[in-house]
Amino acid sequence: MKINVIIIDKKGKDQLYTPLIEHYKKIAKPFAKVEVIELFDKEIAKAHDISPEAAKKSYTKAFEKYLSNGINIALDPSSKEVDSFDFANLLKDSTTVNFYIGGAYGFEKDFLTKCNKAVSFGKITLSHKLVKLVLLEQIFRGLSINNNHPYHK
Repeated sequence: MKINVIIIDKKGKDQLYTPLIEHYKKIAKPFAKVEVIELFDKEIAKAHDISPEAAKKSYTKAFEKYLSNGINIALDPSSKEVDSFDFANLLKDSTTVNFYIGGAYGFEKDFLTKCNKAVSFGKITLSHKLVKLVLLEQIFRGLSINNNHPYHK
């Protein structure tokens, strides 16, 4: 199984979150290959200076090449909230799962309709780096649930 976490975020090592992110990627290895793909380019930076709509459009353009392979799930705060067992079900019977974390302005509605599903981790706003870490923990928890590993108990 392959799980991609695709995020609009500047590349770079964060001293606080990177070790934890690497930890969850490592402990997930018996169940799935987890990869984090950070997308941020001049076009996205320029779009941020134009308008929220332009920014969202630039995110969609950056994400589109990943949509053709696997199940596509957007993390969207206005979508249905899921618990850990609902989340684990998203991972079942899939060979490739792509999770999308939008930029500062979220997603275009058009992008959300191209995804198989959109889910929420709650109404609170989290930084991109923190939501990436929470997502990786939930991926490992979901894989643990699906493989009867004791982590989730």
